[in-house]
Order: sequence, then structure tokens, then C-alpha cells
Amino acid sequence: MVDGVGRLVCRCCGQWRVTVETIRGRHLYRLAHRQRPGAGEGVEVVGEVPTVGALENLLYVHARLTLADLADAAR
Repeated sequence: MVDGVGRLVCRCCGQWRVTVETIRGRHLYRLAHRQRPGAGEGVEVVGEVPTVGALENLLYVHARLTLADLADAAR
């Protein structure tokens, strides 16, 4: 069973998104990149990781972002 428990987006452009899901009692952090309008449609999942530390590494390697660069998508 998958329950969505959160979503974060990049404050500067909104193209990088992190979703946090609970799958079989464990958190899974998924980094995705949304294409700009006019440059193609869709979302590319860059990676899925089980820990916050691994998420920080994934963000930096692919987007040159830190966790501080993300904001709650509900705002």
C-alpha cells in the first residue's frame, strides 16, 4: 500500500519535486524533474532513495540543490 505523506518543490523554479511516500511502513523519497512548458511535457523520475542523507546526495548530484532549497508544495 502506498500513502502519499508529503511533497516538496524547488523554490527557485518549481521544476524539481520530492515526494515522500510510505510503502510497507518505510519512507521512500522520490526525486522527479518536471519539464518546462514548451520544452516537452511530463515528469522524469530521477531516483528513489530510502534515507534523507541519500536524498541530499541525489538532490545535489542531479540538481545542485540542498534540502533548504525546497519548500512545501501546499504553500
